[in-house]
Amino acid sequence: MNIEGLDYNTDRKKMAMPEYGRAIMQMVEYCKSIEDKKERQCCAETIVKTMMIMFPQQANTANFEEKIWNHLAIISNFELDIDYPFEITKKEDLAKRPDPLPYPMQNINKRHYGHILESFFEKLKGMPEGPERDELIRLTANQMKRSLFVWNRGTADNEKIASDLAEFTDGKVQIDLNDFQFARIDDRTLGIQNKKKKK
Repeated sequence: MNIEGLDYNTDRKKMAMPEYGRAIMQMVEYCKSIEDKKERQCCAETIVKTMMIMFPQQANTANFEEKIWNHLAIISNFELDIDYPFEITKKEDLAKRPDPLPYPMQNINKRHYGHILESFFEKLKGMPEGPERDELIRLTANQMKRSLFVWNRGTADNEKIASDLAEFTDGKVQIDLNDFQFARIDDRTLGIQNKKKKK
């Protein structure tokens, strides 16, 4: 059934920026049809003011007006012949994809401890004895315990940590478990939610 004046959004022209609504898009289409450039310029400025009113919470953000003029250009499919007060993003620049970020391809031997702890093990091998080394040992051992706790889903054996630390530092770091104080590790300290439902 086709009733004049009634149509579905699916049948209408696709909006470049739906957040502004179809009314703004129609205003822009009308603006494009104005032949007199001065009148077209005035119309575009009025549309921009209307668009700015729609987002008052962003009025004090940096480059807000420039962003709105850019949005006007996008809505018009860059076909609006006016004098823009700012340099507008070019249509071809919108289609450009950013260069892919290089992914650090590193071989991690101790996957449950991760790359950062591996670098700590290497650093500890060559560090002279002293307070700085003692502090790094304390930080490393406690981070190992956290990592092991998460990896093993709730268990982290102190003897295993001491053994691993000695092994991965080629025997340079030996923890005396009678003397060494590990930080308390549990689900709450790590911010892990207990998903078991209470009966």
